[in-house]
Amino acid sequence: MNYVIIGNSAAAVGAVEGIRQVDREGRITVISDEPYHTYSRPLISYWLAGKVPEDKMIYRNLNFYEANGVTPILGTKAEKISFKSKKVNLADGTDVPYDRMLIATGGKPIIPPMPGLDKNGVYSFLKFDDVKEIEQAVDSGKKKAVIIGAGLIGLKAAEALVKVGVDVTVVELANRILPAILDEQAGTMVQEYLKKCGMKFELNNTVTKVSGLSEVTGVVLQNGSELACDMLVVAIGVRPNIDLVQDTDVQLNRGIVVNEKMETSVNGVYAAGDVSEGFDIVYGANRVLPLLPNAYQQGEVAGRNMAGVETIFAGGLAMNAIGFGDLPMLTAGIIKPDSEEFEVMIKADSQTGSYRKLVLRDGCIVGYICLNRVDRAGILTGMIKEKVDVSAFKDQLLSPDFGYIDFPEQVRRLKLGGGAA
Repeated sequence: MNYVIIGNSAAAVGAVEGIRQVDREGRITVISDEPYHTYSRPLISYWLAGKVPEDKMIYRNLNFYEANGVTPILGTKAEKISFKSKKVNLADGTDVPYDRMLIATGGKPIIPPMPGLDKNGVYSFLKFDDVKEIEQAVDSGKKKAVIIGAGLIGLKAAEALVKVGVDVTVVELANRILPAILDEQAGTMVQEYLKKCGMKFELNNTVTKVSGLSEVTGVVLQNGSELACDMLVVAIGVRPNIDLVQDTDVQLNRGIVVNEKMETSVNGVYAAGDVSEGFDIVYGANRVLPLLPNAYQQGEVAGRNMAGVETIFAGGLAMNAIGFGDLPMLTAGIIKPDSEEFEVMIKADSQTGSYRKLVLRDGCIVGYICLNRVDRAGILTGMIKEKVDVSAFKDQLLSPDFGYIDFPEQVRRLKLGGGAA
């Protein structure tokens, strides 16, 4: 059996390990346009900041390919998939045949149409090569950056650049930072913290033009003001990288549409990770779930199914665990409810800078924000996944010492392995 995996990140690793759980003999080929051993992309900002060396970025040991009988084709782009002849056409002109294939191409940066983006000094912040280019720019003397986008990618880029001595201004169209994962109150709290760390912000604004001849010298904002800079990082967001399957028989929505076995609409072809739409247990529908553990689980499920053992992806949820300096935060599920069917519970402490928000629907937790006090947030995540009815003890949920002891006895016995209630 010839297994071909396009992509080399978490979903690809999950697929390799899923296949090898079932089939120890089949040929596995991993194709990636990046030349690197599989690495953890969330660590690129830490590498740029000098916190993590390159040899600590690897996602699996250096013998991973050899130990799992994988043929890696790295630094070569897959240009086209010929589904009828079951071949992947590579940029170097070679063809790789497959019997079962996984598309795990992840995401790609959203680049808006904007005059001047072709100038030197414009960067993305998604791959290892992106931060290597930025490091070279900083080493060459560039010291003033504008970042478009105050989401997770933009703020991690800003944090790393401030760490290496760059003057950073973050421009965000929304009225707060991290608009996808924080509400207004939490966003304001995080913004104040980041300002103390050296970041500057332009909210309710965006970049409309990049100034300069061949090199970036500044940007023009929507409100007409100008900011001088010699670096521009575009971090508006990421979309599923579906380029390989555009205008093919593979069914697409925002990402590649898959069933519970991670199968696409084309026989023998699977998809996993940020390029696909997995089942979201909170929304009860398939959505892009851009989270490394979700990508790995989807890849493992796909790999087992590719090798002939039926396995179901039970679902995941959108979740973010991140920190800036000594400010940790965890968010999951629905954090900005838009109807009266939701109940919202909030506890903020200005003295400690902590903030907790729970969102409930039909007596069950469907989302939360934990800022600066994230201990025991795993219990909340577990209750979301298990759809625990918290109605009987919801008043204890925001207590600083909330734990399993606050569960009703019957629920606690089940959670702690005490047998059936």
